[in-house]
Amino acid sequence: MDSGRTQPVLLGGLFIGVLSALPVINAGNCCCCLWIVAGGVLAVYLRQQSYHGQINAAEGALVGLFAGLLGGIIGALLSIPIQMMLGPLQQEWISRILESNPDVPAEMRDMMQRTVAGGAVQGIFALVNVVVSAVFGLLGGLLGVAIFNR
Repeated sequence: MDSGRTQPVLLGGLFIGVLSALPVINAGNCCCCLWIVAGGVLAVYLRQQSYHGQINAAEGALVGLFAGLLGGIIGALLSIPIQMMLGPLQQEWISRILESNPDVPAEMRDMMQRTVAGGAVQGIFALVNVVVSAVFGLLGGLLGVAIFNR
């Protein structure tokens, strides 16, 4: 990778990874992958600052793709210790909710308990998240080119 791309990719990927791993803040990704696209735009903005001339769409897409890929990996790695800390708390919340609502069907109870306790499902979700982050980072890079080209 070109040395001019390294810092924008690292900073954009860090932006994506940290905001995607934080428990409440990651809800922004529910709205059109907000943090991922914004990280791709950030990476293109930083690349434009260090680039002499205008960057083209291919350069923007490449920087956004790498930022999204790195952000997905960082987000997956950061979510592991966060989930280890918050997992028991989430299980307690679900148990209290289910105890206070006896009208919840048995299938729904089972699904909620498996969702909170399921480590394998979260591992698959982390892998899918890396791919999704790469795609939406690329789209953010293209959006950044459209915004920042003069």
